[in-house]
Amino acid sequence: MWYNGLLDLSVMQLVLVALALTHVTIVSVTLYLHRHSAHNALDLHPALAHFFRFWLWMTTGQNTKEWTAIHRKHHAKCETEEDPHSPVVRGIRKVLLEGAELYAEAATPETLERYGQRTPEDWIERNVYSRHKMLGVALMAVLDLLLFGVHGIWIWAVQMMWIPVWAAGVVNGIGHYIGYRNFECADNARNISPLGLLIGGEELHNNHHTYPNSAKLSRRWYEVDVGWGYIRLFQLFGLAKPKGVRPIVHYVPGKQDVDVETVQAIANNRFDIMRQYRKRVMEPVLRQQRTLMEDEIKPRYRKLRQLLSREVSLIEPREQAQLDSVLESNPVLRQIYDKSQELQALWRRRGVKPQEKMQALMEWCREAEASGIRYLEEFATHLKAYSLRPAA
Repeated sequence: MWYNGLLDLSVMQLVLVALALTHVTIVSVTLYLHRHSAHNALDLHPALAHFFRFWLWMTTGQNTKEWTAIHRKHHAKCETEEDPHSPVVRGIRKVLLEGAELYAEAATPETLERYGQRTPEDWIERNVYSRHKMLGVALMAVLDLLLFGVHGIWIWAVQMMWIPVWAAGVVNGIGHYIGYRNFECADNARNISPLGLLIGGEELHNNHHTYPNSAKLSRRWYEVDVGWGYIRLFQLFGLAKPKGVRPIVHYVPGKQDVDVETVQAIANNRFDIMRQYRKRVMEPVLRQQRTLMEDEIKPRYRKLRQLLSREVSLIEPREQAQLDSVLESNPVLRQIYDKSQELQALWRRRGVKPQEKMQALMEWCREAEASGIRYLEEFATHLKAYSLRPAA
C-alpha cells in the first residue's frame, strides 16, 4: 500500500530502522563534530568527513562551525557564567529541557569568530549547509515519507529530537550533574555510565574532560567507548587516524631516581597519578584513622572520603569548613592531605625550569619517605619509577 512507503516494512523493522538512523547521527556527532572538529583528536578521510557533515545537515540542521565553537567555549569557560550550557550555573532542568535552545543562544558572531577556527568554509558549506540549514531537515522528511509512508512522520520526529535530547540535554546536563568520577578534573564533569553505547561513548564525560584531546574516551577496563570501536574499524580501511589516545608515560619497575623525565611523565599523567594517590594513600590511611575519629565524625566518613580527594575549586564553603575541622583534629590526615596539594602544585607552577621542578619533586619524595606513614613512603617509591615512554 502507498501509505506504507516504498519499503513496506513491518513495525519491528521500522523500529530497527529508526534506531539505526539515529545511531548514524550519534556516530556523526561523536566522531566528526566532537573528536575530529572540536578537539582535533582524530583525522578523518575527506570523503567520510563529508558524509558525516551531509548527514548532520539532514538530521540536525546544525553546521560544523557553530557546534565546534560552542563546544570549545564550553571547555574554555566550563562551569562559569560564560559556559553555554552548564547545569552547575543554569540548573539541571534548564539544560535538560532547553539544551538545543542554549546552543542557539550561544551561537553569537563573537563566539563563532573566537572559537570556530579551522572548520569547513568551502563552497558547499557557504552556499548550502550554512545558508539553507532547514533544507536538509526538509529533505530528510521527504525521504522518510517516501521510504516509510505515514510511519515516516514518527521516524522523522524521532530523528529530529534524538540529538537535542541525548547530546544537548543528557550529555551536557546529566554529564555535569550526576555520575561517577575517575579523575578530579577542574570542573564537575562525570561519567554517566561505564557503558558508552547509546550515545557513542559520550557517556564517559569525566574521562573526556580530563583528557579532552584524546580520541579514546574509555579509561578503565570495564568502560566501553563504542565510538572508539568505530574509529578502529575505519582505521582498518584507511578512513580514520587517531591523533591522541593517552598521556605518554612509562612505568619502569625498580627505577629509584627522580629525573626530568619523571617530572614530565607524572605531569602528563597527573590525573591518574592523583587517582592512584587516593587509592594507595588516602583511602588506606583513612580506614586506619577511622577508629580514632570522634563519634560525631564517623557518620560523615563517606563524605570525608570524597572531600579529601575532590578538586579544591568544587568544594562548597560549608564542606570546606567540615573538612578543615576534621583535618585540624587529625594530624595524620592533615599530612596526607597537604602532601596531595603539594604534589598537584608541582605541575601547576608556570615559568619554572624543568630542573627546578625536578628538585621540588625530589624534596617531596624525601619528605614523604620521612613521614613515618607507610602508605605515603611507598607512594614516593612508586612515583620515582615513572618515565617517558621510549620512542618506537
